[in-house]
Amino acid sequence: MAKLYFYYSAMNAGKSTVLLQSGHNYRERGMNPLLLTPELDDRFEKGRVTSRIGIAADAQTFSHVENLWELVRSQHEQQPLHCVLVDEAQFLSRAQVRQLTDVVDNLNVPVLAYGLRTDFLGNLFEGSQHLLAWADSISEIKTICHCGRKATMVLRLDYNGQPVRDGDQIRIGGNERYLSVCRRHHKQGITDSEQNQLPFEDAP
Repeated sequence: MAKLYFYYSAMNAGKSTVLLQSGHNYRERGMNPLLLTPELDDRFEKGRVTSRIGIAADAQTFSHVENLWELVRSQHEQQPLHCVLVDEAQFLSRAQVRQLTDVVDNLNVPVLAYGLRTDFLGNLFEGSQHLLAWADSISEIKTICHCGRKATMVLRLDYNGQPVRDGDQIRIGGNERYLSVCRRHHKQGITDSEQNQLPFEDAP
């Protein structure tokens, strides 16, 4: 029985690396995975899922209004799919998450979606909200804050490396613009720690 999986994390936890490894595993067994990536993510080459560690694979791009049920169904009719892998799944719309549930329920093709849970203000992205609500399986991919604690939040940085607390929810960027931190350091807007403060000690 196929399922909808949602793997979430803060930034730089290796989501794309895990996705690419999953795709490789399917291909290694003679199966046909479909990789999907949102066209608005222009940090790397268009039509590619790229990991920070340097590995990449071709992917089908989609727009915010594209019908993913129709896209996947069409591909499946041309050549049977064994899995759909979705990169940057936080950028999905509510309708697109619903369409991915149709892929699972009507085509019996598993869908593995990888994305951020919350934005730089700590609010859920639209895609993540509905994946959390509708996915059959939800798993966290962990990364760490500069203090050694688990990083669950993301700070957005200005050009001087200082945290910003307002702005559009979606602004594409990498390490130069975003930093994964624990909840405490997100509240405090602290972007690094002195060496002798590691691990971060609880203040009274």
